[in-house]
Amino acid sequence: MSTVNLQQAKFNMIEQQVRPWDVLNPEILKTLDQVSREDFVPDQYKNLAYADTSIPLGNGQFMMHPVVEGRMLQNLEIKADDKILEVGTGSGYLTACLAQLGSHIDSIEIDEGISKTAAGRLARKNITNVSLTIGDANSETPAKKSYDVIAITGSMNECPQVYKDALKTGGRLFIITGDDPVMEASLITRIDDKSWAENILFETSVKPLLHAETEKEFVF
Repeated sequence: MSTVNLQQAKFNMIEQQVRPWDVLNPEILKTLDQVSREDFVPDQYKNLAYADTSIPLGNGQFMMHPVVEGRMLQNLEIKADDKILEVGTGSGYLTACLAQLGSHIDSIEIDEGISKTAAGRLARKNITNVSLTIGDANSETPAKKSYDVIAITGSMNECPQVYKDALKTGGRLFIITGDDPVMEASLITRIDDKSWAENILFETSVKPLLHAETEKEFVF
């Protein structure tokens, strides 16, 4: 697909897919326009970069639909000084979007090949406020930290308490839980040391995180 056609496809994605799904925050729409999704998809799927579909990344992993990515970014209400944990680096596209919106991203990916490919894509875009780690986020994390924002890019049966505990007070966590064909996307906000609020945002269906169905504990 030519550059002109990709630009038109990006415009159509924003105006005909994302905006009608109530993604109206100007900063999010600007980010989706400025981060070129075609630079983060496998070469054989570049013509589908802006399509309303999940794009295969290999090893049973897929990119989320653009509308889900847009809603995630909007509902997390990311501030410029936010420290972010991304669980599931995937293609690196959402990582790049998060990096544009927040201060620093710790991103962990279970698949070494997928992580290294994402690292190359981010490096080519001179995105430097990202730390990538290869590992299973359900059994380890990049460092002992707490976060303003946690973005979980695959579904889980439920949200482990350790993710909630990793939020700072006022921190926000996006997660999709449940089983096919209907899952729920939720925003969990930490109220204080011992309480969290959960707001169900919408129904969707995404592929589960690898090992999420069997491994539920990790240590910060």
